[in-house]
Amino acid sequence: MDHLPTTEAAVTALRAIADAYALEIEVTHDIGADRTSRRTAAGVGVTADPDGSLPHEAYVELGGRPQVSVRLYPDDDALITVDGVECPDVDRDDVPAFLHALYEGRAWVKARRFPPGNTLMVPLPGDRVHKEFILVGLSPWLAGRAR
Repeated sequence: MDHLPTTEAAVTALRAIADAYALEIEVTHDIGADRTSRRTAAGVGVTADPDGSLPHEAYVELGGRPQVSVRLYPDDDALITVDGVECPDVDRDDVPAFLHALYEGRAWVKARRFPPGNTLMVPLPGDRVHKEFILVGLSPWLAGRAR
C-alpha cells in the first residue's frame, strides 16, 4: 500500500486507476479554507488555516459501473460513494485498494434475512474489511454481488 501524503497524490492515483480500468474521470478541486467543506468556520476570503497551510480538497467522479464518487478531504480521509451507499472515513491511503476491490469484483454485499439488512463489504490490505450498512435499496450492481 502506497502512502498518499497529499490530496494531489491521491488524485494522481485515482487517474491511474481510471486509466487501468478504462473509466472516465472528472475531478473538481477546492483549495483554500473558505472553499473546503470541513472548514465552514473560515471567514470570507480567508484561504489559509491558522497554521498557514492551504487546505486542498478534491471531488472525483468515475464513470462506468458501479457509480463511484470520491471526496478527498485535507484531513487524510475520504468519503467514497458506491451506487448511493456512502462509505465515510476511509483512510486516504486505502482509497486505491478500495477501488481496486470494487472494479476487480472482490467487494460483495452481505445479505441478512432477519432482521433484514444488507452490508457492503470491501476487502482492504492487511486482512481488513470496510463494512458499510446499506440504508437505501440495492442497485442492480449491488444486487448482483449479494451473498
